[in-house]
Amino acid sequence: MKAAKPDLVVLWSKICLESDMNAFEQLYRFLYSRLIKFSIYYVGDKQAAEDLVTEVFVKCWENRSASTHVLNPESYFFIAVKNQSLKHLKKKSSVTFMDLADVDEDVSATAQTPQYILETKELHQQLHLAIETLAPQAREVFRLIKEGGLKYKEVAELLNISPRTVQTQLFRALAKLRLILKPLAEMESGETPSGTIISLLMLLGSLSFLSYL
Repeated sequence: MKAAKPDLVVLWSKICLESDMNAFEQLYRFLYSRLIKFSIYYVGDKQAAEDLVTEVFVKCWENRSASTHVLNPESYFFIAVKNQSLKHLKKKSSVTFMDLADVDEDVSATAQTPQYILETKELHQQLHLAIETLAPQAREVFRLIKEGGLKYKEVAELLNISPRTVQTQLFRALAKLRLILKPLAEMESGETPSGTIISLLMLLGSLSFLSYL
């Protein structure tokens, strides 16, 4: 008989707020094997995958008090392992990559005014609220693909569903987000659009395009 899935949100809350080692061990036991398999997708080596996953768990424990904002611990760990695995591959490669963080810093120094930053935060808040209205599985699929950068096959493996189901859930998520966000853009249709509204219009255009993929 398959063991019941623990409430990861409750465990994560205990870890972050109470430094509960027992809760951390439960989370570790539940996720460890799947994270190893997931990392092997990228690095192709079990020993390296084990080292990378262990490193992620250690870092998450060390930074637990600053991680109370994490709403989905399971997705958080898979995305962290993916990032750590890609960083490992980058170190092994002779090719030099430009870090997106460096690009952001350059842009920040030249283009981000206080008004731009405020409007961007408002946009992110509106998008976050819209995402939270999605059905649980559609919301998780959307976050893993659009925020985590995972592929359909990876999400299917993570959630134990078919790639076709992943595609269907993503389509439903995109359709609902378009429906929710469109009125926000239309509210100022008769005025000079602000940066936030322009960003929303761009996002709606992206969602419209993606819904046909």
